[in-house]
Amino acid sequence: MKENLAGKRVAILATNGFEQSELEKPRAALDAAGALTEIVSPQHERIWAWDKDQIGDLVPVNVSLEMADVSDYDALLLPGGVMNPDKLRSIPEAVEFARAFFEAGKPVAAICHGPQLLIEADVLRGRKITSYPSIKTDLIHAGAEWVDEQVVVDQGLVTSRKPDDIPAFNEKMIEEFAAGINAAQHA
Repeated sequence: MKENLAGKRVAILATNGFEQSELEKPRAALDAAGALTEIVSPQHERIWAWDKDQIGDLVPVNVSLEMADVSDYDALLLPGGVMNPDKLRSIPEAVEFARAFFEAGKPVAAICHGPQLLIEADVLRGRKITSYPSIKTDLIHAGAEWVDEQVVVDQGLVTSRKPDDIPAFNEKMIEEFAAGINAAQHA
């Protein structure tokens, strides 16, 4: 990928049950592009992955959610997994953390079930988005225009459907993160 993210800090908001490939592969792409990535979580030491149909790897938490400050970051990555976003959307601090990126015009990338957190943050009205098909109706009810495409970019918001889409997701995520603040990004 040709974009350079040197000097950019990216928060990866996740908790237990994130889909392993949807955190590890985008994080590796961001790191390779020069970004500093940090796992932000309501958990304090480490979180465990879900890898297809079984528990996966443990990943160290860099910053506890209670200590995280949106002003320290340039962008936000929301990996999916069925459990991860469902847990996060029930934590008011996680919802506020995600919403604050939109309020600041900062780019956000969410894959698979990751957009569930954005429903709770109420930032999807009028936005074109994709996701894992099982949450399509939820996203439509939240005011989003849902489409079945590999990757969708809408004014600083990047979304994809599933792990097979990660290469395209990574490319567009890095482009948007490199572009920085998007005046049309909004809460």
